[in-house]
Amino acid sequence: MTRELTCIGCPMGCELTVEVENGEAVSVAGNTCKIGENYAKTEVSAPVRVVTTTVISAVGVPVPVKTAGNVPKDKIFEVVDEVKSAHPSLPVKLGDIIIENAAGTGVAVKATKSVSG
Repeated sequence: MTRELTCIGCPMGCELTVEVENGEAVSVAGNTCKIGENYAKTEVSAPVRVVTTTVISAVGVPVPVKTAGNVPKDKIFEVVDEVKSAHPSLPVKLGDIIIENAAGTGVAVKATKSVSG
């Protein structure tokens, strides 16, 4: 089976052609760097993403957050639902952990900006 992907690993946006057998990439073409090859292999076997969103503080002020690492693509909505249910107290500092283990992924959700309220 062949899959066509657009790499999101860097700003180049290479158009990738991936030959897939038994759920694994056996060859990748179209990438201009190693990032594209790694992205293609992960994307066809176990896709992951960093989740960036906002959490509403206890006083109603939005706080920008993102996951500290990649989470499985099929867990994104669970992570977002958990973020929606969190209401941190202010002040929040850049890098503060808002959620320790988002949706059981082992990945923390951290503030990406200091917010004093």
